[in-house]
Amino acid sequence: MSLRIALLGLLTAYGSASGYDLTKGFEKSVAHVWQAGHSQIYPELAKMTADGLVTVEAEGARGRKIYSITSEGRAELRAWLIGHDPTGPARSEVALQAFLLPLLEHREALDVLERLKTHAERKLAELEALWAAKHASPVPEGASGVRFGDLALDLGIRQSRTTVQWTNDAIAQLERQA
Repeated sequence: MSLRIALLGLLTAYGSASGYDLTKGFEKSVAHVWQAGHSQIYPELAKMTADGLVTVEAEGARGRKIYSITSEGRAELRAWLIGHDPTGPARSEVALQAFLLPLLEHREALDVLERLKTHAERKLAELEALWAAKHASPVPEGASGVRFGDLALDLGIRQSRTTVQWTNDAIAQLERQA
């Protein structure tokens, strides 16, 4: 997924916004699946403007610009959603540590698994709290009738639960082999 697509999605779901507003929106939603900061968002908005995907509908004090998505931007977002197959392998530090775990001594490996379990449990609690907060306030629905972000949040919760279960199983396996 590209930053461009994420920004087009936010502008479509929430409407016109400044770069600052988009950065804050990113932190509260998309950041759970795609990370980007000010230093990436602002240059991408400039490129998107040059490419005709967004337009600056207003300029305020200190150069603050309000961006809105164009019909070309909506078309690019739609084409990506409908026709894009995820590319490349997913990067996962958890999977990399799992792959390399046999290089450690038994106790060290157990300590790593316990740390991974704690991390996954914290992430799960964070995502479940986000789910509860999100459903306590109005969130725009998409054309499909699903609340914006719900499917991605559900995926994150399920992945975190699976990671917790995997760490429990891996710990049990290492303890049996001790």
